[in-house]
Amino acid sequence: MNEKAENKKEDPKAISRSLRDSEQILGKLCEGCDDILLRKMKLGQGEGIDCLIVYIETAVSNMMLQDSMIGKMINSLQASRPEEIYRELKENSLGISDAKDLMTMDEALAAMLAGNAVFFIDGFDRALKISSKGYPAMGVSKAESEKAMRGSREAFSESVKVNTALVRKRIRDTRLKVKEKMVGEASHTMTAVVYMEGVAYPSMVEKFQERLDSFVIDGFMDSGVIEQLTEDTWYSPFPQFQTTERPDRAAMAVLEGRVVFFSDNSPEAIILPATYNSLFQTSDDYFRHFGIVSFLRIIRYIAAFLAVSLPGLYIAVTNFQTQILPTNLIISLAKAREGVPFPGVLEILLLELSFELLREAGVRMPGTIGNTIGIVGGLIIGQAAVSANIVSPIVVVIVALTALGSFSVPSEELSEAFRLLKYGMILLCSVFGILGLALGWMLVLIHLSGLKSFGIPYLMPFSGNDMNRRQDGKDSIIRMPLWMIRKRPVFARRDNRTKLRWKE
Repeated sequence: MNEKAENKKEDPKAISRSLRDSEQILGKLCEGCDDILLRKMKLGQGEGIDCLIVYIETAVSNMMLQDSMIGKMINSLQASRPEEIYRELKENSLGISDAKDLMTMDEALAAMLAGNAVFFIDGFDRALKISSKGYPAMGVSKAESEKAMRGSREAFSESVKVNTALVRKRIRDTRLKVKEKMVGEASHTMTAVVYMEGVAYPSMVEKFQERLDSFVIDGFMDSGVIEQLTEDTWYSPFPQFQTTERPDRAAMAVLEGRVVFFSDNSPEAIILPATYNSLFQTSDDYFRHFGIVSFLRIIRYIAAFLAVSLPGLYIAVTNFQTQILPTNLIISLAKAREGVPFPGVLEILLLELSFELLREAGVRMPGTIGNTIGIVGGLIIGQAAVSANIVSPIVVVIVALTALGSFSVPSEELSEAFRLLKYGMILLCSVFGILGLALGWMLVLIHLSGLKSFGIPYLMPFSGNDMNRRQDGKDSIIRMPLWMIRKRPVFARRDNRTKLRWKE
């Protein structure tokens, strides 16, 4: 026992029995940190034991109030003898539910910087972490970017603890595992990996955790940084993670055998693996009739095609393959372009870039002004450009339909990829015509067919559907009735893919 004590005393990171030593170390480390408070007090009969409480002022407020956890603990120790104080702290006989022994100064600092109160006592060779309310954060609010006709209206907050609780609220099963980890040498950002034990592949969870451990970063302010550092193919414009701000969507993904990642200060979860098909699905697709859901999914795929192809198709048809259009339509287009000084390609690019400017301005402008800029600005600029013979009316229609197509894609990240591909299609069609459009889509499909997200083919179930006995095809462009979708997707373990059974 004495050897252990001596070894611990020699450890420079271990918490000393001497409160004065701990106070000196904390004083040096927290020098210039006016928001970190060190409060000394005396405990026990005759107030013979010195104590120190370290905390961040805003994160731990009103901590000395009668009804606070640490206040109750201190009051209970005021009348105790010194030997009773040490025994009660060591055995936690006070019954403090969320208190934890901290053996090193690094652990104590990490707990304090996470928003907890840390309690040091003279003669006690460890510190005590007592949880508090933590840093100020937004509460649970309404989902804004992923609106749904049916289902929950809750959205994730900027706290990992709150977000994992929102998933736990929907999956009340101990098989739901939450693995927390600090990432960032300076930020010490709390992250959490959430998955369903027995449903998710352990190798997938381990692979993602290995990627988290494979880099060292000063800090990050959003989960998007982790997304970029852990993706399979860095040069692909297509998202290899699915993001969501909806707890019900994250819970559904967990039940499918997928892994959900949360980060402090980020109100969005990232889901892995992701497929092209999953990015077109919404949470309320499973709360509505399969007929209307299938119709809407077809509309989304058509919208994605228009978002990528429509401007290039217009250029190809008007400049190269005019013979495929009716004569009356060709005459109407020619009349509409009378007086326009620019060629069709430049005309399209000018208006597309103008709409991109309006979109960016609408995002950055505050409140309702941004929405007004996006709608009214587009109408005014389009009408003014037509009146000034800078562009033809048909080009305004083409660009407007393209913008509507990109807005109809449920995933913002996938929509951004389509916006980039659109300009590639415009350039190819301006050189090769319809052949350029076919060439562009062929290159996209070749890229997608070789793309994987954590070992899952990106085009699943359109390719590799036999991996799950063609069950995933029941929930693709056409969604079959729910009673027919009895198997989990390919993300889940083979021995646990049955999710729906009928009672005899």
